[in-house]
Amino acid sequence: MKIYTVNTGLFKLDGGAMHGVVPKSMWQKANPADDANMCTWAMRCMLIDTGSSRILIDCGIGDKQDEKFFGHFYLHGEDSLQQSLQQLGYSTADITDVFLTHLHFDHCGGAIKRVGDQLVPVFEQARYWSDKLHWKAAMKPNDREKASFLKENIQPIQDSGLLHFVTTHDGGEWKDNILVRYMKGHTESMMLPLIPYRNTRILFCADLIPSAAHISIPWVMAYDMQPLETLREKKEILDLALANNWVLFFEHDPHIECATLVQTDKGIRIKETFALSVINNHI
Repeated sequence: MKIYTVNTGLFKLDGGAMHGVVPKSMWQKANPADDANMCTWAMRCMLIDTGSSRILIDCGIGDKQDEKFFGHFYLHGEDSLQQSLQQLGYSTADITDVFLTHLHFDHCGGAIKRVGDQLVPVFEQARYWSDKLHWKAAMKPNDREKASFLKENIQPIQDSGLLHFVTTHDGGEWKDNILVRYMKGHTESMMLPLIPYRNTRILFCADLIPSAAHISIPWVMAYDMQPLETLREKKEILDLALANNWVLFFEHDPHIECATLVQTDKGIRIKETFALSVINNHI
């Protein structure tokens, strides 16, 4: 098995929204805001090559929206989904599975592209994986979350006939010894892949722990639908990660890709940070 980071670009979100009740005097030390109170975040995805499968976990924001839409999120940086795949020696046709942790636009937008007046899958040879309860919530979103679920990102997957649903129980195996943990604090049935690698596992944290700073239990995004549930889920996952020496992979941290954990007098904190490319030296 080979595992790669796939960088799809940077964007900005409001610092207050990303840190919830945590005061700016604290969070700006971890991720300084610009004059408009916007902080930079990564859209960091993962490619797993098992030999028989090439699995892409999440796929960034994409490029099919109009200028007005992108004007809200200040896309920047030199990376893109296709370019990053090419640099790793892969094409979109090589991807066999696209695992979508959830269907917020910054996680699934890259799954669909615009060709003329049609919206079609970017990975036309792949199976697209979601959760049935989450899919239902995304297709008929509540008023608070509907701005994150864009029909043009979601409906074309179903129309293509490439949509599949993960059916394993919480903590069960999906495929290739990849386990799935289900979270509902951020959104209904968000899926976190737990990937075997050498003598440990790598947890793709998605939006449960979007950045290294969010390891601190009270650091919960204002975007979360059930923040108290996120608190409970974070405690459970961090305890398991510490006990089993898991590596955490951060999708949105602008600088830190991976971390291991240590118990301190102030709770569970980061032990080491490192890039996925050098993980062999850290486990």
